[in-house]
Amino acid sequence: MNSHSFLADDDQQSNQYKYVLNTTNKLQERRKNDHSESTFEDSYLRSFALKLAQQGDYTEAIALLSQLIFRHPHNAVDYNNRGLIYFQSGERQKALYDYNTALKLNPYLASAYNNRANYYAASGELTTALADYDQAIDFNPRHIRAWINRGITWRDLGQYEVAIENFELALLFGQLEGHIWAERGRTYYLWGDWNCAIADYRRALTTLPSLDNNKDITGCRLRLQLENWLDELLSQSAS
Repeated sequence: MNSHSFLADDDQQSNQYKYVLNTTNKLQERRKNDHSESTFEDSYLRSFALKLAQQGDYTEAIALLSQLIFRHPHNAVDYNNRGLIYFQSGERQKALYDYNTALKLNPYLASAYNNRANYYAASGELTTALADYDQAIDFNPRHIRAWINRGITWRDLGQYEVAIENFELALLFGQLEGHIWAERGRTYYLWGDWNCAIADYRRALTTLPSLDNNKDITGCRLRLQLENWLDELLSQSAS
């Protein structure tokens, strides 16, 4: 299993990050002077914590989210996001605890089901992962990451036709096409249809970010994996 292929999900908007980086210090100072703006500031601190995690500063990101959880112990989103960062940093049991807590607080939080399913998939509990992906899609039928991840999991179970169906349905939403083509191509390869695999790999390469793009780490990792897959396939085709 290629655990890095599973797409994690948070509850913040990435287009906030640039603004957050420029204003966080001001917001923290303002909090000391005006408690009435704490709700506004907390939302940006949540975004800043996720930005720190993107940059690999997991310790500081977790500390920020832990502070927010202390102040807002019933906020499922904070637990979900801290669980995501725990998972990224390799502390998987802490991640599972936070996902479970998030879902106790909000049993309808689709992103927490997707993230918990990623934990189960990475642990080899594929059937349990599928159940959580199903829940994520039931609560949010447009949850594109859950569709992709469910397809990957069906592929890992050797159910290639069902996996392809998931990827084709995911393409209908017009998002993350590069990820979908890459994973569908890998599925075609494992299924023995090398021509379709090559076509999908090449489609994916036209949309995935270049390897020097530090704003989309997941996309860059997938591009590197995809280039390896394509090289592997072309060398096999030539032999």
